[in-house]
Amino acid sequence: MKSLLLAAGLAFGLATVAVAEPVEYDLDPSHSQIVFHYNHLGFSTTTGMFSGFNGKIMFDADKPADSSVAVTFPAKSLFTGWDERTAHFLTDDFFGADKNPDISFKSTSIEVTGEKTGKITGDLTMNGITKPVVLDATMTQMGEHPMLKKPWVGFEAAATVKRSDFDMGMYAPYIGDDVTIAISIEAGKAE
Repeated sequence: MKSLLLAAGLAFGLATVAVAEPVEYDLDPSHSQIVFHYNHLGFSTTTGMFSGFNGKIMFDADKPADSSVAVTFPAKSLFTGWDERTAHFLTDDFFGADKNPDISFKSTSIEVTGEKTGKITGDLTMNGITKPVVLDATMTQMGEHPMLKKPWVGFEAAATVKRSDFDMGMYAPYIGDDVTIAISIEAGKAE
């Protein structure tokens, strides 16, 4: 009888043990940016940036492969440092920002490649076209934010995409079709 009670108690105890789940983090728009660059006619490297955007990370520190990320931001948040170029990029020749105002990325899987590294596969939507993209990601730091006193995490990621895949290939190949993307984000635990 003791064995039966012990077994029942053990089974009940195991059944009620909480399973860790991903924790929701909100991107910090003041410290999250996407910088991109491409070759301009072989003479220079031209750079642009998106910043001030929002998104969510569902981060599972115990099983990072079970994490996910979703980010959406307005194409019109683009900054290139040259007003005429920015205005042209927002037209139907490139981002088509009037018809397709948002750019988004939503992860579909994560492959852990090291203690703080992974490959995040997801769907990137620009100019109304969705294509799979793989981000090489690194967790830069995880801990308590020293001023806000709450859990905080930082990531960097990189990828290269072909702008022609998103019907943005004007002037290719003279102006580089490959666009290198560098992402740096901070996120705080959601309230």
